[in-house]
Amino acid sequence: MHNYAYCSDKYQYTMGKSFYDSGMKDKTAIFNLFYRKAPENNNWAVVSGTDEVIEMVQNLGNMNPVFFEKFLPGEEYSEFRKYLSAMKFTGNIYAMREGEIAFPNQPIIIVEGPLIEAQVLETPMLCIMNHQMAVATKASRVCRATNRPVSEFGSRRAHGPWAATYGAKAAIIAGCSATSNILTGAMYDYGSTGTMAHSYVTSFGSSVKGEFKAFDTYIKTHRNEPIILLIDTYDTLKCGVLNAMKAFRENGIDDSYAAGYGVRLDSGDLAYLSMECRRMLDENGFKNCKIFATNSLDEYLITDLERQGACIDSYGVGDAIATSKAAPCFGNVYKLVEIDGEPVLKRSEDKIKLINPGYQITYRIMVDDPSKGEIYKADVTCLRGDSLSKLIEAGDTFTICDEYDRYRNKTFEAGSYKAMVLQHKVIEKGIRCVPFHTLVEKKAYYNETLMHFSPSERRLINPHYYKVDISDDLYNLKMEIINRLSTEIRNFKG
Repeated sequence: MHNYAYCSDKYQYTMGKSFYDSGMKDKTAIFNLFYRKAPENNNWAVVSGTDEVIEMVQNLGNMNPVFFEKFLPGEEYSEFRKYLSAMKFTGNIYAMREGEIAFPNQPIIIVEGPLIEAQVLETPMLCIMNHQMAVATKASRVCRATNRPVSEFGSRRAHGPWAATYGAKAAIIAGCSATSNILTGAMYDYGSTGTMAHSYVTSFGSSVKGEFKAFDTYIKTHRNEPIILLIDTYDTLKCGVLNAMKAFRENGIDDSYAAGYGVRLDSGDLAYLSMECRRMLDENGFKNCKIFATNSLDEYLITDLERQGACIDSYGVGDAIATSKAAPCFGNVYKLVEIDGEPVLKRSEDKIKLINPGYQITYRIMVDDPSKGEIYKADVTCLRGDSLSKLIEAGDTFTICDEYDRYRNKTFEAGSYKAMVLQHKVIEKGIRCVPFHTLVEKKAYYNETLMHFSPSERRLINPHYYKVDISDDLYNLKMEIINRLSTEIRNFKG
């Protein structure tokens, strides 16, 4: 019952019954998973979740017919239930790597397979990708607000254990240096971090003497480990930092302590308190003592703390990352773009919901700058094998035009650029066909990718918009279908 290939909506299976009964189930379908607009006026989003998607896809077809009877009861569904219980995914899937930076309307995942098999993947795939990309994109924003380490501490605020575990993974990919979640650390061989809560301090009695006893006991029971003392339980400056320094001194913890040591602030005016703590620590010879800060932080508060000159060495961020608090619902959608070789699209009353039809591929165009190294200049999505795709694959001169302003264009001369494909085949004929990457490798890939974009494209407020276009052939195909539909609708009598 915990096979999340079936964390789905019933209509995936009511549609499937129609495909099955009408003989459509084996038509070759192509679906694209993509998003239309990044949250919080972000320029882009961070990809996370594709490994879990691969796992989910390979779990399809592992349920007893009795399971399907719970939501498809009745004799008329008997044959269909038997079919579903053995229905594995047999097609191909292309996906962007975890840690990739993706722009609106680009296919993040492309599913190619029998219609019924591809259709039922929609809900669980969106469930995975929308959650992890929301968290990863928010973590990226928070981490870009500072050059100092940011740890993810949001498990207690996450929307359940699944969200806490995979959300922490997504946050690590997108820039967080550590997580407090032990299950994530164990699953991905990454480790976890943490020291004490206020309840630890108060367990020694609500007194200044009890606070010192708490610190002294903690140090004695965690020798040769990193030691971080929480100093705001009663009064940060009048007793907390004083008791911390006394405990450090009496236990021989000083700037020579190899494992590292510090104090944590979790309330009050963090800018002021951190500066005062820094002054007091330095005056008493604890110059290597780090100051950690938590307390409902996000990228805006961190930016303001940095502007004020706060003496904070590392941040812990909880619900802002774990729930993507300002934009908790990410907007990935899953749309049919081709059926048995015929490109299709959804034409909507809302202009933003118009999709790109056909079997697509996205290229990232790179140039070498003498002073900056390799920089990314543009992304262009083509129909596979179309005229622009062939020019790019051959390294020839090509021009791309803005989809909404055809007079805005950019030419790349032969020999002046390199191109890479963003969607890689991850499942072939139902079987995983890519190597596994560790969490450290995914994080490194994100960091490396980020550095190829300009600082103006990476900024949090009013970022410079990176050039993202579609090929002329894809544009013309879309307009041809729209114009044909418009004519049919105009002449339709009912």
